[in-house]
Amino acid sequence: MKQRIQGTGMTSRRTRERMVARLRQQGISNNQVLQVMAQIPRHVFVDEALESRAYEDTALPIGHNQTISQPYIVAKMTELLLERGPLDKVLEIGTGCGYQTAVLAKLVGQLYTVERIAPLMKKARDLLWELDIKTVGFKHSDGGWGWPEHAPFDGILAAAAPVEIPEALLQQLAPGGVMVIPVGPEGWQELHRITRTANGFEDEVLERVSFVPFLSGIS
Repeated sequence: MKQRIQGTGMTSRRTRERMVARLRQQGISNNQVLQVMAQIPRHVFVDEALESRAYEDTALPIGHNQTISQPYIVAKMTELLLERGPLDKVLEIGTGCGYQTAVLAKLVGQLYTVERIAPLMKKARDLLWELDIKTVGFKHSDGGWGWPEHAPFDGILAAAAPVEIPEALLQQLAPGGVMVIPVGPEGWQELHRITRTANGFEDEVLERVSFVPFLSGIS
């Protein structure tokens, strides 16, 4: 596993640095986010047959009708979440393969992540352990329920798109807390950043995106 983590050729550190240079050209400016994305070996989060494509700016399948988000989207959502300052306690909805989880874990105080598909959650948890990322709490649950036992959260990041924002997630945001979430039906989704204010919620609509749909239930 250690040799695979280090990578060679199309999975090498140099390839990650080229990815980071492209992210800068695409407008990502948070140096901490870029440094972490240069460190995290994205190729170990995909099947070995897809490793050579891991640093392309594209989503890739990870099984169970799910995908690993393209590097730009991971960087953009993370940057938006952290834009107003560091966050102590963050909730991620949709662990998936664990790549976004790994990036967030390096940048926030404590991360909690929820995944509805048990095999994905187990694989992600084992992989993060291999990468010596041990500050993440995992839960096999419906993402729409959030994780009320650990609420309120300073930040929430969702990696799947509901048609409407789950009320439970809004209520689990701390005052001043920020949620970054894609919203809308398949084929017409927009990225939102929602901030909990003294008077309710401020909703910024940012850009068009394409995510897997936010599904209910567990499997």
